[in-house]
Amino acid sequence: MPLPDDDHTGSRIREQRRLARLSQRELADRIPYSLSLVSQVECGAKPATPGFVAAVAQALRVDSSELTGTPAVTALPPDRLLALVAPIREALDRYDLGPNPDVTAVRPVPELVAAAETLCQQVRATHLRAAAKALPSLVVELTHVVWTTPSTGTWRALASAYRTAHDVALKLDHPDLARVALDRMGWAASRASDPCMEAVQRYKRGTLWRGATSLQLIKSGQGLLTGQTSREALAVTGQLHLGLATVAAKQRDSAGVEAHLAAARELADRVGGEASDVHWLSFGRTNVRLHELGTSITMGDYDTALGQARALKLPPSTLTSRRARYLVDRAYVEMEAGSPKTSLRYLADARKVAPEQTRHLPGTRATIRGLVHMSRRAPDSLGGMARWIGM
Repeated sequence: MPLPDDDHTGSRIREQRRLARLSQRELADRIPYSLSLVSQVECGAKPATPGFVAAVAQALRVDSSELTGTPAVTALPPDRLLALVAPIREALDRYDLGPNPDVTAVRPVPELVAAAETLCQQVRATHLRAAAKALPSLVVELTHVVWTTPSTGTWRALASAYRTAHDVALKLDHPDLARVALDRMGWAASRASDPCMEAVQRYKRGTLWRGATSLQLIKSGQGLLTGQTSREALAVTGQLHLGLATVAAKQRDSAGVEAHLAAARELADRVGGEASDVHWLSFGRTNVRLHELGTSITMGDYDTALGQARALKLPPSTLTSRRARYLVDRAYVEMEAGSPKTSLRYLADARKVAPEQTRHLPGTRATIRGLVHMSRRAPDSLGGMARWIGM
């Protein structure tokens, strides 16, 4: 069942009514408006007046903004989210100010490098808040070090910390901050003279755009690695092909999708195993299969996606972030296949595996919206899941 493409106030009223387990008639009985008007507003035939919205909000016990505008994806209260994000933003903005006079003690370089690696690991384990809290101080220390005693290792560590800032910001629904972090990552990676890290940065930038810009960014990353045959370069090049397959899927270019997936499969065979140690990309056969599923979903080929999802068995070594993404994708295609109970079960599994990440994944919201539209009255478990993501 395809998701409806409407996002007007009426559709949001319908969602909240169903989450409240009310029929249209039961809602009409609670407000000074007719059943006919409720029906026409929900389908978009008539606009929702301010008085109508206020009456419905009171009847459903929700804020009017949840009916008139898209609710925030983030489930954290604004003040708590700001407390996580603001220090990261400030730390990123110190990049060109030279040595920091406020830094009185700096950890030894090996400890800073290890700390940058630990933060990458925390994000892959979906410990987003822990990573967000530790990130600003590490960025400040590393920024101070690269201005006082620069080395290839510290520039690489700083680039890695900026990459983590991008990942955290994106998962917390701050794409503007994610772009700033990627700019800083490119700045540090170029000074580390690390073409693989620069290529990863362009891959990440490419995933934030659509169309020609995405293609140019990712292909330019491939150009940085032309002729390189190290395992690291092969893994990064393979990941770039997966990125190009994703771009092709968004453009409904099935031939391009298959060409890039085929190239990625060949590189995965050459790399051997799952290259989880290469820039935390986890490039390998499993990652290729996950992208096969993702491109099928993007292109709306849900029959193929369902077969791929049901055939895919993740190895125990799969990173938590990858496992959670698979579970959400599985929930989405099960919903599209008309299996709401199975879909909700996979969403619950994703929430159990990685609650912070699952809450913010766009697929989670899309699946819950689809399930709400499939249900005349949302079951308690679906209502609880919707409230959990702030819907």
